[in-house]
This record gives sequence, structure tokens and C-alpha cells, in this order.
Amino acid sequence: MESVAGSSFFSVPMCTDLFRSNILLRVAIVSGAIVFALSDRSHLAAEIEFKSGIEYARPDGQSLKLNMARPEAADLERLPAVVCIHGGGFVGGDRSSWDSFVRKLASCGYIAVTIDYRLAPKYQWPAQIHDCNAAVRWLRAHADRYGIDASQIGVMGNSAGGHLAQFMGVTSDVPEFRGTHTHLDYPHRVQCVAAWSQASDFTREYGIWDRAGEVFEIFLGKSLTTDTRRLHVRASPLFWVTPNATPSIILHGTRDPEVLFAQSVWIYDRLVSAEVDVKLVPLEGAGHSFSGKYLEKASASTIRFFDAHLKKVKAIDR
Repeated sequence: MESVAGSSFFSVPMCTDLFRSNILLRVAIVSGAIVFALSDRSHLAAEIEFKSGIEYARPDGQSLKLNMARPEAADLERLPAVVCIHGGGFVGGDRSSWDSFVRKLASCGYIAVTIDYRLAPKYQWPAQIHDCNAAVRWLRAHADRYGIDASQIGVMGNSAGGHLAQFMGVTSDVPEFRGTHTHLDYPHRVQCVAAWSQASDFTREYGIWDRAGEVFEIFLGKSLTTDTRRLHVRASPLFWVTPNATPSIILHGTRDPEVLFAQSVWIYDRLVSAEVDVKLVPLEGAGHSFSGKYLEKASASTIRFFDAHLKKVKAIDR
């Protein structure tokens, strides 16, 4: 099933070095989501194809779409893919917030998509994780059409999207999170995860994030009480970590007032204890959303991580 609405095409120069391209990223914060904007389009060339509004699923009659950036070289060879998941507290945000970053990924040799997923309050957990897993299956089902290496798919996200990405990495073998829609004959396991500013334990967001009580009540259906603690635990990636978890890089601002940096330390320690390949990148002084030097470091670290795990390129720390 596929339709393209409002398709458009943009181009960026191919990436020869992570930050030696002619693209500058500018960031704005909207409902907890990171919104990237191109600072200068005068250098755009003809190597990258960008399509918006491709439908990847229709659960409960709701059209879920993705935007895709891919280098023209994808017609000649199979390339790894990356799924980007927007933030917004599970109640807002938009896939377009990652549009410029998927172009950046495409310039570095990836087929990158940024996806819709169903939002609360109309749709409660676990609809969101079902949709994210469905997007991975859609990519595998359409690997031939788009030139995707179906064996090499990564996922990343910020804030709520970071939670969903991390959750995908620790629950790929848990049947209840597979969902019941979209190409169920394909696997949804991803090969690596990059999580930005994610909450690993929902039970400890109360009293930190000022909207926790309001959002979790509509997202999970109930606020935290003794009787509902198990519901919060089961929606938290921290408690699903096993040695089968996917390799991860976790990036978090040390001055995040909404999701404490400790949230990333907790899951990092759990993944290390399970002998999972994981790296924690503290962004000293950064808040919940990244801009300026923090965004540059997060972007560079993330792409190096994907290169190492999806392209098997030896990582070089800078």
C-alpha cells in the first residue's frame, strides 16, 4: 500500500566529511521536538532525492506517512536505512521536524525517513510503538523499490521519539509490541539505535517534568499510583533490557530540566550490565533540546555511530 501526497524533491551535496558540507543546520524548538532548517539553499545540487507524504500504513483508517531522502546512488547499490522519530510528548510534534536531518543522512550515504505515528489522546500506548515497528517492516517490504539494504536499518529519535527508538531496541523479541498491521511477514528488528534526550523510566518523571501527570494520564490512560505503577514500568525501556538488546548510542544534555540526564545513565548502566554494545554521550550544559554546538556534537556522534554499525566503518573519535 503506497500513495504519495505533496511529493517534492530537494538536493544536497554528497557528504565527504561530517561537517565539511555546505549545509548549516538551524534549530527551533516546537512542542519538545527538534526542528531543523536549512540555512543556505544556494549550494543545493542534484544528488539527493526527497519525497514527502508517502503512506506507509493505515491503522484504524488513519493514514500514516513518511518523508524520504535518498541519494541517487541508491539506484545503483543497496544502502543502509535510518528511521527518524519526532518528539512532542506523545501528544504532538510532526515528522517534518527531521526533514533537514534526513537530507543530511542521505548526503552521507543513507536512505533516511522521518515518520508519522499515532498520537494521544486519540490513541494510547502501545499504538505508537506498533506504528514505529510497522515503518521498519515497510522499509524491508519496499527494499527493492528504494534500494535499501534490508539487513541494515537503524532508528533514532529525540525526546518522545528517543524513548520510542530506545524501546524498539530493547523489545524486538516481545510479541505484544509487534502490532497487528502492516507487512507482518517482515521482521521489525533494527540493527542499532540512537536516542536523544529520552526517558528510560516513566515512574521517575513525576515531579521532574511539569506535564508528566497530564501527559501520562492521556498517553497511558492513567497517572502514576500504586495500582498503575506496573503500566508505567511496562512502557519504560529500562525494564526491558536483556542481552538481546540492540547496540545503542545515548545522547543527553546534563542540564535537561524535563528529562533528567540520570534517565540516560540508568539505561546505560543496565545495557552495560547486560553486555550490550552501548555508548553514552553527555552534552555538558545542554538542555532538553539541542542547538548550536550541542546539535553539531549530537549529529556528528550519531552519524559516526551509524557508520560504524550500519556501514561497518571504524569509528574515529574527534
